[in-house]
Amino acid sequence: MTIEIGNESGFPIDETVLLRLMEHNLGQLHVSPDADVAILLVDEGAMETLHLQWMDEPGPTDVLSFPMDELRPGTEDQPTPAGLLGDIVLCPQVAEAQAVTAKHSTMDELIMLTTHGLLHLLGFDHAEPEDEREMFGLQKELILSFQTAERRRRA
Repeated sequence: MTIEIGNESGFPIDETVLLRLMEHNLGQLHVSPDADVAILLVDEGAMETLHLQWMDEPGPTDVLSFPMDELRPGTEDQPTPAGLLGDIVLCPQVAEAQAVTAKHSTMDELIMLTTHGLLHLLGFDHAEPEDEREMFGLQKELILSFQTAERRRRA
């Protein structure tokens, strides 16, 4: 599994946490160890450009996902085949502002946004209420599972 992380945002981030998060989530979702994904952290200007170009919406956003091979979650018996999952683009500055409002750390916000972006890469959406419940339920489950794994790792 290749997980590339690039930080062009100028915002200090512990990239090893994002790497562990992706490894954890991909394992939980039974994605092939031969799948590739990239995470790019950009500043507000770059995110605003991408947001306008791809979503036709002004202003920076927190996360954008760009799926490539349209892979879906697998099962223990039948993991997702190898392929290119795609790219997750994060804006730490927007995440920081949202974290203040949510009263948690910027890293907690980035963990949530990265997980959210990964689920989009795997075909999840939240346009309809039923889809939203499914996606956000799985997102919460993955984050709680990762937090438990992180506590065990530090113990």
